[in-house]
This record gives sequence, structure tokens and C-alpha cells, in this order.
Amino acid sequence: MAETQPVRPIGPADLPAVLALNNRHASELSELDAAALAALVANAFAAEIVGDCEALLIALDQDAAYASPNFLWFRARYTSFVYVDRIVVDPVARGRGHARRLYEGLLAKAAARSVPRVVCEVNVDPPNPASDAFHAAFSFVPVGEALLPGGCKRVRYFERLLP
Repeated sequence: MAETQPVRPIGPADLPAVLALNNRHASELSELDAAALAALVANAFAAEIVGDCEALLIALDQDAAYASPNFLWFRARYTSFVYVDRIVVDPVARGRGHARRLYEGLLAKAAARSVPRVVCEVNVDPPNPASDAFHAAFSFVPVGEALLPGGCKRVRYFERLLP
């Protein structure tokens, strides 16, 4: 049954559920308000959810108007990329393959548009071993590390080169 949940673009009616799921995971993703979420979705290369928001993914390309220090780290190094800004699966829907399907769709879309790489960051401190394993399974490799402003979070940067 879980595999039949559609992956679809985030629409205006989905924004309250997306905001709620995002903010329940603010320590991993960063908290947003309604206006920031709407701007993020409007700028997105891909903004998708599974079902009625069992999972979400928002990714931006290099031209997005976005001031995240992680996004800017990649922009300073690469001229063309898709940056996974956030992906999360509701705890009640974990283990159903939602994150895998979201990533497969994103990688296919990026490859179809001849984007050379998909990039992301994963928390090192606090650690996120599940995300490390997930990205390793998708052949992402580390390309850098940074302590974020405020010194409360260390991240590792990853990329996956596309054919």
C-alpha cells in the first residue's frame, strides 16, 4: 500500500501540512514560517511530497535566491548543481521507501536536465547516521565539512555526480 502513495508536486493546499512536518523536524532541517516555506517552494527545482505529506523533498538549483550557508557553500564551488535543501519522512511512514522514491525522482529529473551533480549536507554534530547510510547507498561522496554560524552544528557536504 505504501508504494502506491503518489509522489507529486507540493501545491498551495499542501503548504500547511508541509510546514507542520518540516517544523516537527526543525533540529534536522531548520524551522520555517509560512512565508519562508512559500518562497522556498516557489524557487524550487523540485518540491514534492508523498501522499498527503507522509514525506517531503525540496531541492534548489544554483540560480535560486537562497541565503542558506550550506547552499552558498556549494554555490561558491560549483557553477551547476541541484541542492537538496530538505528531505524528511514522517516517523509513522518510515520504512516505506518514500525517501528512496523522492531521491530517485530528483536524480532522474536532474539527469534529464543535464545537471552534473546533486549535492546536500548531513549533520555530523549532532550526528545523523541514518542519513549518512542513506546517502552512501545513493553513491554520494563527501566533498567538505563546515561548522555553521553560531557554532552549534557541524555538517558534512556530499555530492553525487550524474552521467
